[in-house]
Amino acid sequence: MAWDKLKIGDAQLEKNGRLLWIVGPCVLQDMDLTLIIAEKARLLADRFRCPLIFKASFDKANRSSGSAFRGPGLEKGLRMLETVRQKTGLPVTTDVHETHQATAAGQVLDLIQIPAFLARQTDLVLAAAATGKALNIKKGQFMAPWDMKNVVNKVRSASSAPLLLTERGTTFGYNNLVSDMRSIPLMGALDCPVIFDATHSVQMPGGGGDRTSGDRSMVPVLARAAVAAGCEGVFLETHPRPDESPSDGPNMVPLDRLEDLMRCCCGFRETFLSDPGPGLA
Repeated sequence: MAWDKLKIGDAQLEKNGRLLWIVGPCVLQDMDLTLIIAEKARLLADRFRCPLIFKASFDKANRSSGSAFRGPGLEKGLRMLETVRQKTGLPVTTDVHETHQATAAGQVLDLIQIPAFLARQTDLVLAAAATGKALNIKKGQFMAPWDMKNVVNKVRSASSAPLLLTERGTTFGYNNLVSDMRSIPLMGALDCPVIFDATHSVQMPGGGGDRTSGDRSMVPVLARAAVAAGCEGVFLETHPRPDESPSDGPNMVPLDRLEDLMRCCCGFRETFLSDPGPGLA
């Protein structure tokens, strides 16, 4: 049966309903900063009457440089996310990179995220599915959208919990990604809500030599295009001072610009749902 409604924590996602937002900083730094971002996200979720899940990583395990900041680690990071939920009421998510992290994450998170580089890692996907928690799996930059059917089948063999698929760009030559908006309906045909990652899609992996660079000016462009293409939600990372962030600063949306972007995309969503235009199939 095709999905119609999904519940992740207190976030209710309805097919062709209000956009789901997955929002937060790239990596957990300190509790005060985390709560500033989470409280702003809560305010905007209420203002636009949209479901929102708070995201931040406890470990950036795939940094370009071995000496780069990675985060507070599993135990402290999960405690920080639990505090966010307690203080804001927002559902929380983070990414897991190893099978042994899944059980602990499942005890705290409302949604477990599998990073794009690890989308084909069978043991990791099955360990996350075994928690019974909702999953968000990012399509690998090296994968065709239709190949995500194998990932979906792995999850469905172990869990009936909600499953989201996220498009985050495809490797295009060296140090560049391109977003193919056809991925949204193609993955949507796998009977899963499709989320568009608007900030990681503007990355230039390794473009800074010992770090990833990117172009945040393209985030609104791609986010609007994805909403018009029919995504059910938008994933993006935000920070009050992105250029001071220890991870993915060039791609993140400044926190004081988040409201404008959400207003624009929510308006696009209402427009395209009321008049989706002609189909040619």
